[in-house]
Amino acid sequence: MSVRPIFLAAFLVPTLAGSGHAADAPAPVPTLPPVDPQMVSAAFGLRFVSDYNSRGIPQTNRNPGVQGYLEFQMLDGLLYAGIAGEQVDLPNRPSMEMDFSAGIRPTYGAWSFDLGYLFYNYPGERRLQGLDSTIYTANNADYYEIVGKATYAVNDALILGVNVYYSPSYFGTHAPGTYISGIAKYAIPEGTFGVMPSGFMLSAEVGHYFLGTTRASFGRFNLPDYTYGNVGVAYTAKNFTIDLRFHDTTMTKSECGLITADPRSIANGTFRSNWCGAAVIATLSVDVTSKDPGIFAGQEPIASSVPGRTSDAEGPAVR
Repeated sequence: MSVRPIFLAAFLVPTLAGSGHAADAPAPVPTLPPVDPQMVSAAFGLRFVSDYNSRGIPQTNRNPGVQGYLEFQMLDGLLYAGIAGEQVDLPNRPSMEMDFSAGIRPTYGAWSFDLGYLFYNYPGERRLQGLDSTIYTANNADYYEIVGKATYAVNDALILGVNVYYSPSYFGTHAPGTYISGIAKYAIPEGTFGVMPSGFMLSAEVGHYFLGTTRASFGRFNLPDYTYGNVGVAYTAKNFTIDLRFHDTTMTKSECGLITADPRSIANGTFRSNWCGAAVIATLSVDVTSKDPGIFAGQEPIASSVPGRTSDAEGPAVR
């Protein structure tokens, strides 16, 4: 569950060469310095998903959804800031999810890093509360995460990485949450098995979510820790990507009901949810950058991640 404020880059106009000019001399016209296209760029993308899955938990009640993002990158990608929006169907009934991000992505040889800030906003939300006044979701579920990522390019085809996300208040419950995962991406060489075209990628992620104790208004109970994983294959042609991925968690149905507040599990009195079980999810996406000459421009075999939490193993992802 699975967002981030946008920085606006400003450039100073050079000052006039001198304050005194002859009365008959024309005043020099201020000019803006040329903007290097490598200094400021933008990335934009749209996603159509069969289910919006965030670290093993569906955000659209196992239904399809639409997502989009816009990210500005400065100093040849060193600095970034972006915004993303996702269609959701959550117990607290927000109209959508909005994710704001900002951070820095330095590189050193084969190493790439991402140190950033994510803020998740749920406009129009309202607390889910039972007839007996039991509170099931926070009155304000907005929260933020501090993010650290490191990836190492073993060669032109294989990338390995580790991610760490920390929040002092998971989904507004005031329970601290730390998610740590490892990822692997492998670009299948063209001609594999004698028939494989270029553009196919295998990827996987395995992570563990460490969750703490909720605040007093929730009754001070421990949210369950759990392990999450996904594995899938993606095919990219120009700017278009089709991804098919298997997701699963170690949560029991009772733990899933506790952490998700699935309204159906509350209504039927079982407090057991199927939301966190195995799922196969398809994603169709298009990603464009201002550096591309057009929507049909080529892409690198292994793309860097953009705003969102869907899965770092999937390449560019909205969450």
